[in-house]
Amino acid sequence: MRARQFRSATGFTLIELMIVVAVLTILASVAYPSYTAYTKRAKRSDAQQLMQEISLKEGQYILDARTYTVALGSTGLNINRQGWTCGATSCTNPNYTITVAIDMTATPPSYTVTGAPVSGSAVANDGTLSLTHTGSRSRVVSGVDQGW
Repeated sequence: MRARQFRSATGFTLIELMIVVAVLTILASVAYPSYTAYTKRAKRSDAQQLMQEISLKEGQYILDARTYTVALGSTGLNINRQGWTCGATSCTNPNYTITVAIDMTATPPSYTVTGAPVSGSAVANDGTLSLTHTGSRSRVVSGVDQGW
């Protein structure tokens, strides 16, 4: 008669797999909010960079034309930035709409560049960005300035 040989089972037990899944779930629950906050800051930074570019070009434009302009397209400041669609009076991407308001009756003349979040986007509740001709910057969330 042949002796029975038992092989030891190889692989993972159900308990070991459940522990790994639990650990991964805990890590994901900690990492996901951090990741979404990071992407929101990156999208805000992209809008802020465009607003600063517009502010720089407004400074150059007033020296040439003796006036500010709200035209962001080819008839005015000629803003052309990857990821943004700039029309006659606004630049947009899936997250922000950037516009310029000017006041030529003030002494000295002034402008304000505004970045409004697109409703339904990832930054919809991140607040409205503002940059003035004096360099004053703000990000207003629910009526409170949260800092640029």
